[in-house]
Amino acid sequence: MEDFVIEMLHITKEFPGIKANDDVTLQLRRGEIHALLGENGAGKSTLMSVLFGLYQPEQGIIKKDGKEVQIRNPNDATALHIGMVHQHFKLVECFTVLDNIILGAEPMHGCVVDRKAARKRVVELSEKYGLKVDPDARIEDISVGMQQRVEILKMLYRDNEVLIFDEPTAVLTPQEIDELMDIMRGFKKEGKSILFITHKLAEIKAVADRCSVLRKGKYMGTVDVATTSVEEMSRLMVGRDVELVTHKQPKKPGEVILDVKNLTVPSKAHKNDAVKNVSFQVRAGEILCLAGIEGNGQTELVYAVTGLEKPSSGTVTLCGKEITKAPVRKRSRMGMSHIPEDRHKHGLVLDYSLENNLVLQRYWDLEFQHGGFIRSRAVRTYADRLIEQYDVRSGQGASTMARSMSGGNQQKAIIARELDKAPELLVAVQPTRGLDVGAIEYIHKQLIAQRDAGKAVLLVSLELDEVMNLSDRIAVMYEGEIVGEFDPKTTDVQTLGLYMAGAKRKED
Repeated sequence: MEDFVIEMLHITKEFPGIKANDDVTLQLRRGEIHALLGENGAGKSTLMSVLFGLYQPEQGIIKKDGKEVQIRNPNDATALHIGMVHQHFKLVECFTVLDNIILGAEPMHGCVVDRKAARKRVVELSEKYGLKVDPDARIEDISVGMQQRVEILKMLYRDNEVLIFDEPTAVLTPQEIDELMDIMRGFKKEGKSILFITHKLAEIKAVADRCSVLRKGKYMGTVDVATTSVEEMSRLMVGRDVELVTHKQPKKPGEVILDVKNLTVPSKAHKNDAVKNVSFQVRAGEILCLAGIEGNGQTELVYAVTGLEKPSSGTVTLCGKEITKAPVRKRSRMGMSHIPEDRHKHGLVLDYSLENNLVLQRYWDLEFQHGGFIRSRAVRTYADRLIEQYDVRSGQGASTMARSMSGGNQQKAIIARELDKAPELLVAVQPTRGLDVGAIEYIHKQLIAQRDAGKAVLLVSLELDEVMNLSDRIAVMYEGEIVGEFDPKTTDVQTLGLYMAGAKRKED
């Protein structure tokens, strides 16, 4: 008899208009890394949320160590030593890193929280697993990658033996991903069992023992990773063959669309400038990629270009007109689209319907309003077209609350809205974050279509495969400066990695 630490048998979970899990069975062996693969909206996060007690299934049972258990809430899951790192972090933004990690599991000294003991344990865990964090930093002031580390430490702090990672690498740099893979292998050696939700087939091949595949809420089977090819897994997930490499014609650069000169942007996290005297141009008909390890100024640079933050010096020019101090709406009307890094903070109004989110940048157009009143029928017709065109999956169609959609489908909604504006400049930050291979293939083709239509694309990506695949030029940022510019045809990932880590730089 096999030694299963977790068994989820015939789980069915329904939401209004959608069966997220349809008779799904998943069995996790003790001491294995088990990947859960599926398209956006296939039901992976829902299944893990059932295991963690966030949702109650309509049918099915859960067994832990061979015994049936009732997991009514996350406290029940924690008592059973089941921990979860969520795709969208469950952190209190105004609390410190330390307060977030110990929240709900505070060590007490009499009637007072023993912060000294808590800090000692958190520091020990961060050093043991290579998850360096500043315990006193506020969550709102640290990068998305650092918040990911806090979530992992939160789980480790509670001595969990079953670890659920929901898209853990979506926000990490290539180096951080390698570190996380090593950490997961370390967990496995310690006898911990890991459920690992991902869209990245290379990561599954690198670290997982077995892989279970979901498609549209149904269980498609479990395969042995070592003996199954990437192509077979992608076919099982999407139901068709997927092009894993993007093909594009030689670039035909035209006039300068975006001209950034001597831009300096102050840092909110420390006294130094986040962006230091940066200059670059993006031309019509080309994709310029800003590559770099997270936290080296790319975020602040994009904020200054898109109007979310004011630079302390320098200029930003769009289509020949200076927009350094222009508000976001003016930039949008002048032909700028922005796919933001943080889809919840800057991409969507989560408590608005999908259709209202899709017209956020255009509701003032005569197509969607008359005399100051929104034309609901026109908005619905427009939303339905984008939902179909971009395969945005939502339980109740255009009226679905954005908050209730899967992360990947939220991302697809933003991309649909921004691309449909037919911008002169598309600023795309991590555009395929959290998307499955089928959706990535589609988005890559859309970005190249923008470039081939004579539009300028400024791409910011941490995925080196994506950088090499899509870019016409690559500019590497390190500590707020552009330290090198490369042609993807004449460089390699190793060289880029050295510049991203600051080990090399090209002198002017």
